[in-house]
Amino acid sequence: MGKAIEDYTLSESFAKIEEALNANPGPIEGITTRYQFTITGAEEGVYQLNLQNGKAEVAEGEEIPADCTLIMSVDNFRQFLLGKLNGTVAFMSGKLKIKGDIGKAIKLEGILKQYNVQDHL
Repeated sequence: MGKAIEDYTLSESFAKIEEALNANPGPIEGITTRYQFTITGAEEGVYQLNLQNGKAEVAEGEEIPADCTLIMSVDNFRQFLLGKLNGTVAFMSGKLKIKGDIGKAIKLEGILKQYNVQDHL
């Protein structure tokens, strides 16, 4: 068993996301979207997740404009990854802010639910 999600840095968390998506590209086939995660709180950072041609690529920073930006605290991000924080509830309660295409944010949650992120940690 790996470390708990709280023990991973943001950079390590995003590397694991990239690894998990590329290990099973089925759910991301046919999706072309660039997501940006602006993470705030005790650990801050900006990461982009680019889904294209059945491949996932994570990059730090915001050099290319994203289709959808999700802004949340590091704690809420980790809960979101584990499926313990519903995106709609987080958005309605102010724990998640979205810029850009909200439909793509909803689609992302559906994609992540097809992966058990905890299994890849």
